[in-house]
Amino acid sequence: MERTFLAIKPDGVQRKLVGEIIRRFEAKGFTLVGLKLMSVSKALAEEHYGVHKERPFFPGLVEFITSGPVVAMVWEGEGVIAAARKLIGATNPLNAEPGTIRGDFGANIGRNIIHGSDAPETAQTEIALWFTEEELVSWQPTLMSWIHE
Repeated sequence: MERTFLAIKPDGVQRKLVGEIIRRFEAKGFTLVGLKLMSVSKALAEEHYGVHKERPFFPGLVEFITSGPVVAMVWEGEGVIAAARKLIGATNPLNAEPGTIRGDFGANIGRNIIHGSDAPETAQTEIALWFTEEELVSWQPTLMSWIHE
């Protein structure tokens, strides 16, 4: 079963959107296997956004993600990475479709509510960066036969 990493950023936590975001993923039929509210260290932020290290916006990314609590999550399900990207919407909320998280709640690219892994390799790397194996719970919801053939 595929897994993905999602993080509700400080703006999403401050705006009290955590429950709504979790509800959308649960309603879609995905299984939550890891969840924690945390303060992000500068070191974790720099490692997470490392691919952008040479970009001019890198310091701002690090400053923002460390500015308040973040809800880190791991979700599991068939096609969860691609489905999560569709539920999240375009990176720039001004381009995100209505009905997506960013389309419904995002204000601008610097306050876009949520991060989601963009590929299986990225998901694996991000999950390992944010969670230990002991923090993840493998379980089978009893309603799965009502969601999948």
